[in-house]
Amino acid sequence: MLRATLATLTATLLLAACAGPSASNSASTSASSSPALLDAAISGPQRGDKARARDVYRHPKETLQFFELAPSQSVLEIEPGGGWYTDILAPYLREHGKLYEAQYDGPQSAPSAETQANRAAFARKLAATPAVYGHVVVGTLHAGQFSGFPADASVDEVLTFRNIHNWIKDGQIDANLRAFYAALKPGGVLGVEEHRAAPGTSLQQTIDTGYVTEDYVIEHARAAGFELAGKSEVNANPRDTKNYPNGVWSLPPTFEGGDVDRAKYAAIGESDRMTLRFVKPAH
Repeated sequence: MLRATLATLTATLLLAACAGPSASNSASTSASSSPALLDAAISGPQRGDKARARDVYRHPKETLQFFELAPSQSVLEIEPGGGWYTDILAPYLREHGKLYEAQYDGPQSAPSAETQANRAAFARKLAATPAVYGHVVVGTLHAGQFSGFPADASVDEVLTFRNIHNWIKDGQIDANLRAFYAALKPGGVLGVEEHRAAPGTSLQQTIDTGYVTEDYVIEHARAAGFELAGKSEVNANPRDTKNYPNGVWSLPPTFEGGDVDRAKYAAIGESDRMTLRFVKPAH
């Protein structure tokens, strides 16, 4: 059954691609030129029910359109985790674009056993469904350096979803932003989604809670050479008061506090998040 539905997805993606305007490699090409292709990727059978249930909080279509994603682009996703966005990006880019996945290695000498297990599961998922993931290239990001694929002014977009707080904690935020800048073509886009802290939140509070101020992200991105091109409130959540015993991890999908106040956190939903689009100047 899955094989048949994946074949249907492939056919739908091809039809949507053929129905759209001619492909372009420009990073400025808008995803609005291929909404049917993006819709097909989001609704495809490669996405499980658990992933789909989070669409109400993560708004993948609106987020990717804000980042001006186009099916002919080369895209570098940073630290895909279990592949929530990979499941959308891989089929969307399969026919005319390119998807690179960079798994993040922190400053420690080797990934933890949990990280290694998660990466093995991600690799098995990609290998099990080549019709969707067969063109994905997986590499690593360590100490501001990419390995496993070309990363010098070669991609149209770099996308990162809810990772920046980890890089701040590891002392890698500036090295990583410089690496993203180097990886992008002139005019390329850096798309950032991150848990949003209240203005004035201290760096230690960010490390403890996982919430980062917009001003911090913008300041450090500009220091790496980027220009802020836009902000979106598509992933805002005014119910998120950001003052929980386990920080952002009190909320779904983590529920780090277990059953304690679980109903309250479920009613809040996922975190309030900034969604920012930066560009690498074309000159």
